[in-house]
Amino acid sequence: MKQERMSAEQFRQLIGRRSAKSKYKNVKTEVDGISFDSKAEANRYCELKQLQRAGEITGFGRQPSFVLDEHGTRYRPDFIVCSNDGRIWVEDVKGIITKEFQLKQKMWLSKYPWLPLEIIK
Repeated sequence: MKQERMSAEQFRQLIGRRSAKSKYKNVKTEVDGISFDSKAEANRYCELKQLQRAGEITGFGRQPSFVLDEHGTRYRPDFIVCSNDGRIWVEDVKGIITKEFQLKQKMWLSKYPWLPLEIIK
């Protein structure tokens, strides 16, 4: 029995037809020209914009980066938010709490106990 071989170009075309499915079934979403990893994260962004317009928060930023340990492990929550009374907190939109996130959350609490981390479901 003779095996058929495909060219590299045929293989690329075959692979290109398949869309990668998300492990957690999140759907990448774009709002204001910004790409978000999930609809929930995009919705929270819209909520924060509305809160800012309504004057309920001073402002917010996207994906701030924090160092968690001496090895340079980084954590990038989805948002950092500042209220009108000067309180600051970070938010991470999660559909599923993974073991990796639980570890980073423990490291966060140890390194930044003064900066609250809110999980948005």
